[in-house]
Amino acid sequence: MDLGCGYGEFINNISATEKFGMDLNPKTKGNLNSDVTLFAQDCSSRWPMEDNTLDMVFTSNFFEHLPDKATLQRTLLEVRRCLTPGGVLIAMGPNIRYLPGSYWDFWDHYLPITERSLSEGLQSLKFEVSLCKARFLPYTMARGIKMPPFLVGLYLRLPIFWPIFGKQFLVVARK
Repeated sequence: MDLGCGYGEFINNISATEKFGMDLNPKTKGNLNSDVTLFAQDCSSRWPMEDNTLDMVFTSNFFEHLPDKATLQRTLLEVRRCLTPGGVLIAMGPNIRYLPGSYWDFWDHYLPITERSLSEGLQSLKFEVSLCKARFLPYTMARGIKMPPFLVGLYLRLPIFWPIFGKQFLVVARK
């Protein structure tokens, strides 16, 4: 499941037996590959799937768009319900600790989050946090420079640069 899948930049480019995306943007459906099932719904409402059906939920730059912590908590409870035992949540997002001003440059950023606050919330819901990085990817703006894929790959292979350029967190948790 790609939670807050946008235009399918992630979900369209992975291999999986089944692929799901969730987003309220009406333009999402037209951008997803035919092998992706879209749930065009509020992520904090009950998801249309059985308990223990997802092996992985991925989300990037999404939680900060939720209106409040109660909505995030309901969303995380749905993630937990739908993940299989041992299933994984991978969450990335802008870390407000390193972006105190520019974090708010987007009209639709509501919820200030750090890797610590997300980890605490996950642990309170009985997730086991297995990886918690305060600084992972650089913070790029929607109108920012597009990096060539080879530079992205090089950056990911050189974690020595993460504490210098990283302004987004990475949290991995298991059910």
